[in-house]
Amino acid sequence: MGGHSHWATTKRHKASVDAKRGKVFTKIIREITIAARIGGGDPDGNPRLRLAILKAKDANMPSDNLKKAIQRGTGELPGIHYEEFQLEGYGPGGCALLVDLTSDNRNRTVAEIRSIFTKNNGNMAEAGAVSWQFHKKGLLIVDRSKVDEDKLMTVALDAGAEDIKTHDKIYEVITGPHEFESVKKALADAKIESSHAEITFIPENYIALDEKAAEQALKLVDILEDQDDVQKVHANFDIPEEIMEKVAAGG
Repeated sequence: MGGHSHWATTKRHKASVDAKRGKVFTKIIREITIAARIGGGDPDGNPRLRLAILKAKDANMPSDNLKKAIQRGTGELPGIHYEEFQLEGYGPGGCALLVDLTSDNRNRTVAEIRSIFTKNNGNMAEAGAVSWQFHKKGLLIVDRSKVDEDKLMTVALDAGAEDIKTHDKIYEVITGPHEFESVKKALADAKIESSHAEITFIPENYIALDEKAAEQALKLVDILEDQDDVQKVHANFDIPEEIMEKVAAGG
């Protein structure tokens, strides 16, 4: 089960965002607060909160910050009310971008995101223009050196995984959003360690970008993800490894 690596074209953005520690904490705190507000403050009964807490621990967030974020979500502490929404747009080379946002002022945020698109070789699109190209999925990344392929396939598919993509160094285990937790648990029970696990939006098809468009697209995504209200950017571009390495090295 081969195919394009969704992880390969997103890990650079993740590394870029992770390097900005303060912004990472801000984004995770918002996610924890919203998750607690919607599903309650008990992570055992709230899968979204459970995932957000894992992100917080991976980022070495102080436990006091985490606790207060949950309490703001449940109403035990006063806090800002954040709205969740998505914006859609096109980037360099005609690539499609789906932007996840949380904001306490939708109008301000929309104006800022529109400006970023306009100034970076992109443009905002109407609702529904690109979102149909993406599907909400669970994604788990497993290092190929950690598990035999047959064992991974048996465990993951038996637990309800939709697909397993094999790449040079990793496996991508893809699930439906409702099967994500059961597949994640099945892997853990089988002592198969996943280096990354999330609910995300995966494009139905990818478009190839040349070097110039790739550099511009990566820059646009980095600028978007640096905006405080942006939680994540989903993109449908496919960048060959040699171009990715050249762009990452500064051209």
